[in-house]
Amino acid sequence: MFFLHLPIYFNLNQTRLNKPIITTSNFNPGNSANRPAPRPINSRFAPRGPRKEAEHKINEFIRAPQVRLVGENVTTGVFSLSEALAIAREQESDLVEISPNADPPVCKIIDYNKFLYEKKKKEKEMKAASKSAQMKEIRFTPNTDDHDFDFKTKHAENFLKEGHKVRAYVQFKGRAINYSDRGQVLLLKFAQKLEECGIPEQMPKLEGKKMFITLAPKAKKK
Repeated sequence: MFFLHLPIYFNLNQTRLNKPIITTSNFNPGNSANRPAPRPINSRFAPRGPRKEAEHKINEFIRAPQVRLVGENVTTGVFSLSEALAIAREQESDLVEISPNADPPVCKIIDYNKFLYEKKKKEKEMKAASKSAQMKEIRFTPNTDDHDFDFKTKHAENFLKEGHKVRAYVQFKGRAINYSDRGQVLLLKFAQKLEECGIPEQMPKLEGKKMFITLAPKAKKK
């Protein structure tokens, strides 16, 4: 048997890519097939959502034709927006709309950047104060002796002076619950000892086998 071997000619690149060969003679920049694929957008530079609106309208951002001025170093009354802006410029301050729903809107002349700084500082201090205040617990038993009582009361006094609340409780075990009146007397004595620096938020209350009383620190006298 004889086999006839015929040579086969083909373009290797064209076979692999299944695309026509692009040369300088047939390149067309307007053809989308000839343009490179777009690069993916970097998320760092991708457009973000809408910005948060300013808390107050100030100066030229105020749209009302008339405003009511209040505050220090100004004559309280209704002024045109242009007059109010002129007064603010004379004082080298900002015209700030504090009550936009009033008719006309109420504005105040202040240093707006200083106002925002003071507000942020105050919020930070309030947040720190609320975070630092804790509930401290003091544990007693119906048979707590005088020495132990005085020692724990002194701890509670320090907690209250530091601005913490104090929750004292008497733990009853077994049949000791039958003598809950002893726990009540002890907690009332505890509250009386701390009356100069603490205020009871509630009277002694029995919950299960524990009797509680909670004291809050007294406000400091200015």
